Amino acid sequence: MRTLLAGLSMIAVAAAGPADDPKPVRVLLRTDRGDIELELDPAKAPKTVANFLRYVDAGRYDGGRFHRAVTPANQPDNKVKIEVIQAGVNPDQVKDEFPPIKLERTKDTGLAHKDGAVSMARDGPDTATGDFFVCVGDQPELDFGGKRNPDGQGFAAFGKVVKGMDVVKKIQAAPADGQTLNPPVGIKSARRLP
Repeated sequence: MRTLLAGLSMIAVAAAGPADDPKPVRVLLRTDRGDIELELDPAKAPKTVANFLRYVDAGRYDGGRFHRAVTPANQPDNKVKIEVIQAGVNPDQVKDEFPPIKLERTKDTGLAHKDGAVSMARDGPDTATGDFFVCVGDQPELDFGGKRNPDGQGFAAFGKVVKGMDVVKKIQAAPADGQTLNPPVGIKSARRLP
C-alpha cells in the first residue's frame, strides 16, 4: 500500500510540472494627452518588470512626465537614428529613485525593440533606474549588438504598448526644444490593472 501511495504521489508531482510562468502584467498610464496601456512580460524580463512595478506601486510615476521625444529630425549628430519617447518619475522624487538594476539584455530575454516596445533608459550597463521609453516603429539598433549605444549592449525591453499608440505618437509630435518636450507631457497616474 505504501508503494502504491508513494507512486501516486510521484505521478501527481510529475503531472503538476514546473511552476507556471508569471502572467503578463498590465499597467495603465494616464497622461495629459490620453491613456497608454502597457503589457509587461515578467516571464522574459523578471528583474526589469519588477523594477518598473516597484516605481508604479510606490506612486513614483504619479506626477512624472514624458520629457523627451526623439524623431528623425532632431538628432542631427547621431549616425544611428531612432524614434522613441522617454518618461521619468515625478521630478520631486528623482532623489529617491531606487538603486540601479542589472541590464537584462535582449539576447537573453528574447524580447526586441519593435514598434510599441517599452524599455528602460540607461547610461552604461547596469545603470537603469526609473526612466523608461516607448519605441515608435521598429528600433533594432536598441537591441543587443545594436549601434545606438557605443557599448553594443542594447537596452532592456520588458513589455509593449497594447492600447494607446495614437497617444504615443501625439507625445512624439508635441512641441520640443531639440529632443526636450516643452512643456513636458504629464503622467497623471500609473496603476496596475486587474
